[in-house]
Amino acid sequence: MKSHIESIRKTRAFLLTSIGDLSIQELNKIPDGFNNNIIWNLGHLVASQQGICYIRAGLQPVIGENFVVKYKSGTKPEKFIDNDELDFIKNLLLSTLDQLESDYYNKTFSVYNSWTTRFGVELASIEDALNFLSFHEGLHLGTINSLRRLVKK
Repeated sequence: MKSHIESIRKTRAFLLTSIGDLSIQELNKIPDGFNNNIIWNLGHLVASQQGICYIRAGLQPVIGENFVVKYKSGTKPEKFIDNDELDFIKNLLLSTLDQLESDYYNKTFSVYNSWTTRFGVELASIEDALNFLSFHEGLHLGTINSLRRLVKK
């Protein structure tokens, strides 16, 4: 499973590098045809990881439920995100992976409640969840790349 976590870590590091030249206004911009922005997608990656790995295992999210609720599927950006909050989200992208890796190897996920994603993928274990998380990260990397092209003209 270390390879799945490492793959997610590399994807997130690439993502952070790829948006490094965008202004806070560009990161907050919601282009026509979209219902969210780049910052929301970053927060969503963290919230989804917490939901898929921790909440589905019957555990409390390590970042707090308010963050998860704010960025879960079906939500939209509520307000302009300033640089301080953006830095907080960027930090969570990597720090939550460190915690996930530690918790995985400490066998924190001894129970996992089986469920089926909206993509029809059944997740019956934390290993399934980590495998799916890589797929989910890739989807949002594509979305962020599309948003980047639209806001950076």
